[in-house]
Amino acid sequence: MQGQYKTPGGKLVAVDFEVVDGQLRNVTVHGDFFLYPDDAFAALSGALEGAPAGLGEAALAERVRAAIPAGAELVGTSPEAIAIAVNRGLAGAKGIRA
Repeated sequence: MQGQYKTPGGKLVAVDFEVVDGQLRNVTVHGDFFLYPDDAFAALSGALEGAPAGLGEAALAERVRAAIPAGAELVGTSPEAIAIAVNRGLAGAKGIRA
């Protein structure tokens, strides 16, 4: 499944994932935002891998925020926007409009 969110600045964040046994699996975070250095992208996906599918936006955002390596710079999106994208993907899978 995929969730998307367009930030107020116009940047798109998308999160592809599966839900297996109530947990997010095979998570990939992407979009038209930037993360420096590039190799820090794995930390975004890793922060969400294994997260409970019922976790709220604030808790998902905190997982992402905590996983961003020291000195890395997230430009054009935020941990909150990534969490919103996840929740939209989950809502879409249930037929709910978020």
